[in-house]
Amino acid sequence: MLWIGVVGVLFPGVGPLLLGGLEAAGRLSAMEIGLAGMAELAAMGVGAALLGPAFGARRLRPAAIACGCFLAALNLASTQVDGGLLVLVRALAGLPAGALIWVVTGMIVRSPRPDRWSGIYLTVQTLIQLAVVATLSALVIDRFGPDGGFVVLTGLAASAVAAGFLAPRAWTALPQADDAPPNALKGGLPSPRGWVALLAVFCFQAFILALWIYAEPLSRQAGHAPKVAGLAFSISLAAQVAGGSAATALAGRVSWFVSLAVGVIAAAACLLVFAALPPAPAFLAASGLFGFAWLFASPFLTPLAIEADPSRRAALLGPGASLLGCATGPLLAALIVGEHDVRQAVWLAGGLALVTLALIAGLHLTRQREEPPA
Repeated sequence: MLWIGVVGVLFPGVGPLLLGGLEAAGRLSAMEIGLAGMAELAAMGVGAALLGPAFGARRLRPAAIACGCFLAALNLASTQVDGGLLVLVRALAGLPAGALIWVVTGMIVRSPRPDRWSGIYLTVQTLIQLAVVATLSALVIDRFGPDGGFVVLTGLAASAVAAGFLAPRAWTALPQADDAPPNALKGGLPSPRGWVALLAVFCFQAFILALWIYAEPLSRQAGHAPKVAGLAFSISLAAQVAGGSAATALAGRVSWFVSLAVGVIAAAACLLVFAALPPAPAFLAASGLFGFAWLFASPFLTPLAIEADPSRRAALLGPGASLLGCATGPLLAALIVGEHDVRQAVWLAGGLALVTLALIAGLHLTRQREEPPA
C-alpha cells in the first residue's frame, strides 16, 4: 500500500526536472511550466478528494489497478505532445495519481498510530523521490532527454498496477472513537470541526509552497552564486528526511498540537531569514531548518483531523486539502510578487502561517473546553 501511494505522489518531486527539460527542448514555455505544475497538483487534490472516494472502500484493487493503468498511459502520452496539450495531459495525470494517494490514506487513517504511519509514508516518499531524481539526472536525462524520464515514470506507474493485485480487496469500516457523535458517519461528510481542520491543512501547505516555490529567485535576489540554490534544495531534501524520521519516532509520545505548533513556528521563523536576503551560509541553514520543520509537522496533520472529526472523514480528505493547498500557495504568490523583488511571497507565507496557527490552536483549545478530562 505504501508503494501505491509513493507512485501516486512521485511527480511533484520529479516534475521540476522533467518540465524544465521540456522547456529547454522548446516543448513548453516558461509560463506553461507553471501552469502544468499547478494544474497537476490541483488535479491530484481533486483525485484524492473525489475520484478515490468514488471507488469506495470496497473496491481497492480495481481502484489501484485502473488508476495505475490510467497514470501509466498518460505518462507515456506526455512523450508525444507539447504546449497546451501537454499541460492538459499532465492535469489529467493528476486525477489517477490523487486516487492512488487516497488508497494509501485509507490504510493510514485506519491504523492504531496514524501519525506514525503518516511519518513513515512521508519519509519513504521523500527518499524515493530523491532516488528517482538522482537516477534520472545521472543516467536518463542526458542520454534520452525528458521523454526518457516520462518512460521511467510509466514503468513506475505500471509497478503500482502490479502492487494493486496484492492490495486488500476492501478496507474495514472506519474506526469510530468513543467521543464521536452518534450520527458522525451519516452522510459521509466531515463534521464542521473537521472542515476547520481541513482548512488548517490547506493553509499549512499553501504557506510552505508559497515560500518554497520562490527559494531559487530569493537566492538570486540575495546575490548568491547559481550553485547555492541547488545546494539549498539538496540540503532541504536531506533535512526533510530527518524531519519525517523524527516525527515518526515521536509519534504517540508528544501531542499532535505541540508537535505541529513547534513545526509551524520553526518554519515561520525561517521566513525572517529569507526576507533579510542573507549571505549564503545563513540561507542554506534556513533552507535546512525549513525542510526539517516542513516534514516534521506534516505527519501530525492527520491526528489533527482525526481529533477534530473522530469519524475520520476529514482525515480521508486530508490529502485532497493538502494538494489543493500546494497548488494554491504558489498561485497566490505569483499574483503578488514583483519582477525584481519576490519577497512578497515571504509575507504571504507569513500570513498563511499565522492563519494555520490560529486554526490549530482554536481546535485544540475548544476541544479541551468541550471535553474536560474524566
